[in-house]
Amino acid sequence: MTAMPLATMPTQTATGKRWRLRGRFPDGALEGAPQQPLVRHLMWHRGVRTVAEARAFNEARDPAHDALLLPDIEPALDRIVRAVEGGELIAVYGDFDVDGVTAAAILIEALGEAGAKVIPYIPDRFSEGYGVNSAAIASLHEEGATLIITVDCGTSSVEEIEGARSLGVDTIVLDHHTVPPELPPAVALVNPKRPGARYPEQELASGGLAFKLAAALSDRLGRPFVPERYLDLVALSTVCDMVPLRGENRWLVREGIRALARTARPGLRALMESAGSDPARADASTIGFVIGPRLNAAGRLDHARRALDLLLETDPDRARDMALHLSDLNRQRQAATAAARDLARDLVAAEDPDAPLIFVGHPDIPSGIVGLVAARLMDDHYRPAVVYEEGESTSRASCRSIPEFDITAALRTRPELMVRFGGHRAAAGFTAENANLPALKEALVARAAEDLAGIELVPVLDIDAAIPLSRVDGKLIASLARLAPFGIGNPEPVFLSRNLEVADVRTMGAAGEHLRLTLRDGRVTWPAVAFGVGPQDVAPGARLDAVYTFGADRGSNGAMELRLLDFAPSSASAS
Repeated sequence: MTAMPLATMPTQTATGKRWRLRGRFPDGALEGAPQQPLVRHLMWHRGVRTVAEARAFNEARDPAHDALLLPDIEPALDRIVRAVEGGELIAVYGDFDVDGVTAAAILIEALGEAGAKVIPYIPDRFSEGYGVNSAAIASLHEEGATLIITVDCGTSSVEEIEGARSLGVDTIVLDHHTVPPELPPAVALVNPKRPGARYPEQELASGGLAFKLAAALSDRLGRPFVPERYLDLVALSTVCDMVPLRGENRWLVREGIRALARTARPGLRALMESAGSDPARADASTIGFVIGPRLNAAGRLDHARRALDLLLETDPDRARDMALHLSDLNRQRQAATAAARDLARDLVAAEDPDAPLIFVGHPDIPSGIVGLVAARLMDDHYRPAVVYEEGESTSRASCRSIPEFDITAALRTRPELMVRFGGHRAAAGFTAENANLPALKEALVARAAEDLAGIELVPVLDIDAAIPLSRVDGKLIASLARLAPFGIGNPEPVFLSRNLEVADVRTMGAAGEHLRLTLRDGRVTWPAVAFGVGPQDVAPGARLDAVYTFGADRGSNGAMELRLLDFAPSSASAS
């Protein structure tokens, strides 16, 4: 592991990103930890500071946090038990992304097991938009619901929940989004981000919260709780909502991946089968890039209720048909996203290139994929991005942000310019009248200029360590695997190896947008793949500096390959 002198940093890379190599961890740090020095270095840069923390990180033990430490959990349990014992109709009101759908599925099953009468409700992204809406509450009231449990939404729904109360309908909010100054008049607001909350893990996804509530409810009713039944859904929720994979979240995902490998849910098994994915080899990438996009495709192009129904389906044949439909929707989503991304890039090109925040929209960017487009623009330009579908009188937007800028806090400075909004630090959404968009854009750009002053807004690729590729062996690969699952807060280790010889190279994809290479360092050769880099001037015999992670070689049985994140002509001659 070596530090790279700044003089040898490449100026022209395949992706155009600036490479930033992490510094060495302090001498003597984590001395006595069971991991080798390189792994201790990786753990130090992921916030591990003591030998005890290193051992716990390696084992990903269940932290066993008491669910009764969650805010308002006692009144929530009291009200649910009263509804169950009184035969009341409970409505579970979810959101249309993976976190909302999986959390709703967990609660629906747990309430059903407890003997409750329960009905699901997922809003339509296109006709209703994000969050709780008054029309839906009125509809649920007419169906006879006397208790509504919102999951992954509701923290900001003050007026809507007040309206429910006026109808005689109680509401429990189970949510993890940023808490505003004014709280909704719910029976209980179970949100670990509430000021003064005692629960040790503030960053639970809504699926994790639903899991904790389900366990506490079983205990309250004196019923056995079987975590295995729900952990597969909790893993989906936690990975797809991109909460930090540390502490309890990391344990939930690790155990959830094991549960996913042997899941009895026909819908999940059919969904992985339709994607050509083996459940026994599932990992966080399977969730993030195979299962998650297919579940999300329902809400983006059709209705998220289809994803919920798939998760709850018990008949294998019906599950197979539903999974094939979601996979087809995902293919449509991919095509629509590519077209919208090209359109958005053209719109950005016409804007001020030095603006600290991107704010673009168009009638031809569907509201179901504005978040995907915003995320890509944020990655491409390293600055907050707001993308909206322009409607006749109102527009719906999604926002994605860099770590240095709290997008939801920025929206909260001008609430009068929006019909509704909500989210957390890294992602948010809003609906606004078109007449207010210029003022909102001006306000957000001004706030970004203030908060991001002095920050270099250049796409950066963080590298954990520089290592000779010839020294990589099975022992190191096994040690790295024990750091999994990877995600936000525990990123997959990224390495730099220099002066690699290109032994072979060929293009892949219809437009040659991917590369398949064989890279050599001395007597050691590795297969490598670079996705989405486009045509590159790389030929056999060339020397490259490569930034990569390790992954399973899809062209072999169990072997490993390098997943190239970037590369550049070798700087070895300059070092």
